[in-house]
Amino acid sequence: MSILPQVIFLVIFVAAGYVLYRRISFLKRNIMLGKKEERNDQPGERWKTMLLVAFGQQKMFKRWLPAFLHFLVYAGFIIINLEVAEFIIDGFTGQHRIFAPFLGGFYTFAMNAFEFLAVGVLVACVVFLIRRNITKVPRLTMKELKGWPAMDANLILIIEICLMMVILKMNAADQILASRGVEHYTQLGTLFFSSLLTPLLEGFSTSFLVFTERAAWWFHIVGILGFAIYVTYSKHLHIFLAFPNTWYSKLQPKGEMTNMPEVTNEVNMMLGIPTEGAQESPAEIGRFGAKDVNDLSWINIMNAYSCTECGRCTAECPANITGKKLSPRKIMMDVRDRAEEVGKSVDAGGKGLEDGKSLLGDYTTAEEINACTSCNACVEACPVNIDPLSIILQMRRYVAMEESGSPAQWNAMFQNMETSFSPWKFAPTDRFNWAESVKDEEIK
Repeated sequence: MSILPQVIFLVIFVAAGYVLYRRISFLKRNIMLGKKEERNDQPGERWKTMLLVAFGQQKMFKRWLPAFLHFLVYAGFIIINLEVAEFIIDGFTGQHRIFAPFLGGFYTFAMNAFEFLAVGVLVACVVFLIRRNITKVPRLTMKELKGWPAMDANLILIIEICLMMVILKMNAADQILASRGVEHYTQLGTLFFSSLLTPLLEGFSTSFLVFTERAAWWFHIVGILGFAIYVTYSKHLHIFLAFPNTWYSKLQPKGEMTNMPEVTNEVNMMLGIPTEGAQESPAEIGRFGAKDVNDLSWINIMNAYSCTECGRCTAECPANITGKKLSPRKIMMDVRDRAEEVGKSVDAGGKGLEDGKSLLGDYTTAEEINACTSCNACVEACPVNIDPLSIILQMRRYVAMEESGSPAQWNAMFQNMETSFSPWKFAPTDRFNWAESVKDEEIK
């Protein structure tokens, strides 16, 4: 038997692996543009969060219809890919359905389960295409999704539909060939869904069916390898990053805002208090807040790459609902786009972070971040625990503390806090004057 198919498969597999390795290295480098942040406390709680939110899809089921459809796609992706392992072994060994003789009737059961999931994925993807392009769900048609983001979403759905249809067509041709006693093909018993296609193929010659089955096999395995590479350029990277992203979730209460280490260190220096991890006489004090991606933490940038662009955060944002420019989804897309721009510049020998651009100003405007009410609705709504508020607060701190660029009303409030220890402009000694009037009324 010719080993040419195995050689071709090996070349394709190695080439795909190399491209995937290069892309993963690029993404890792981009994520690590951010500052170091340790978030390994409470490992038990973190494993629980990852299992419930990422693996169990817990937050998706606040909206049952898209949640059920997404679960079909998610379960199909995980379980059907078990069959891909057999494809890979078959590709290297030149065998066909190598597990069938060992598993017997269970193999037929498994194939029927795979086909059921394939049909489920196919139906779900068709519904998702209708929601995006015909019924036009508002959160899926906002302006930040124009162009490539909308095309990316549609492409992924179309690719998944094609891959599922190819599985069914391949199984149908396979079983007809097995029934004709063609060497290399194994009779499996009834495969319910693909058997519905056999009447369409039974009239064709054996040679044509062999060509059809082999073409479908190659299309599927090459499609899967191509899909794995494409995902790293797509919003669907969340398929993989959802797990580490939820593991590194912020476990503190959502209303708790983190202190700025730069401010704490500076105050301690002024008071002569030693600060753990700080230099005794630092030459330069760190930047307050965030202007560019390197001012954010690596977890913030991983959040951006984990974004599914589903828009639940923006749909729940009170600022966006009332017509403000803020869209938490756009904030995450801006961070990812800026990290990609810097990474590509570095790879091309360019200026990288010194290219004269920055996240704040060139991607995200002060008007957007000032519209945020810090309500945490976006954080609560996100299916994979992304935290847009952390990024917004860091950019807003930069505007306030480095540029003194906050709105005039805010600056007046900041000044009152410094001088009067309250948002209102009256002396601290007069704070209880109201109580005197109440006391006089009681006396009367």
